[in-house]
Amino acid sequence: MSSVEVNKSQPSPGPTDVVSPVRNNKEKRGVAGYLFVSGYFLLLVLFGVAPTLYALYLAFTSSGGHFVGLSNFINTGKDFRFLPAFENIGEYLGIWLASLIVIVLGLALMLHSLARRVSAAFRFIFYLPGALAGAASVLVWLFMLDPSVSPWKFVLSGFNFHNLGQTIQPSHLPLIFAIIAFWAGAGGWIVVTYGALNNIPNELLEAASLDGAGVWKTALRIKLPLIKKWIAFMLILAFAAGTQLFVEPTLVSEASLGLISPAWSPNELAYVFAFQNNNFQYAAAISVDLLILGLMCAAVLVFRTKLFEVE
Repeated sequence: MSSVEVNKSQPSPGPTDVVSPVRNNKEKRGVAGYLFVSGYFLLLVLFGVAPTLYALYLAFTSSGGHFVGLSNFINTGKDFRFLPAFENIGEYLGIWLASLIVIVLGLALMLHSLARRVSAAFRFIFYLPGALAGAASVLVWLFMLDPSVSPWKFVLSGFNFHNLGQTIQPSHLPLIFAIIAFWAGAGGWIVVTYGALNNIPNELLEAASLDGAGVWKTALRIKLPLIKKWIAFMLILAFAAGTQLFVEPTLVSEASLGLISPAWSPNELAYVFAFQNNNFQYAAAISVDLLILGLMCAAVLVFRTKLFEVE
């Protein structure tokens, strides 16, 4: 009886004693997560949020700091270079995004179907063009597009292009810039999409094969619907980057010796307003126009694909 009484006298462990180690581990992981994110958050505020807020301030004020409403937006919209710049970027984006959807997804699906027969070294080749991004990529393509020095002179001659000026005519630029963008950025997106396809359970693909689904039906009915969020993510980032086109038209304009307008893209027009006309308010208004355009297109893709919904 005494031993029983002694055991009864000892307090039994409560739920807090069992949960506390788990809770402590979760708290430690939470602190570590905040520490990892803090660096990115600080840079985002300094170089993303703060410049955006300052651009919004400039877009709605005059050079003296007085609120002018939508005056800056209206005045930039009336500029004779405004509409052609947005038309140029719209045509370029149409070609660039269409090539991403058709060619990138096609190559990613092909790699996924041939994964066992395609080596990792072959897949790495898709990354190589990305090493020549920005100005370096444009300079390479200027060399490739100049019939006098291009190794593809016979192809250019077939299109009756005999000098660089004929090749880089203004009407050709949307296609040329889309080719450059595809050359530099498509490889990375192919690998990202290929990684998304690898997350599809093998059991699901095997079940489709047993049901008689061929390669095309499996790709269209199973694979693509399961990676639609990755496709939306790719299109959002590609659209945002495409609207910021600046280096490519600037270098081509310099190479054309004035044949190409120095305000071919909205970003170039904003640069002209800011650093040639000394009107940062107009430049900020164009930047806000691009921001609104990007947010609207991103919102459409996010809601149509339910990008942030957890399944």
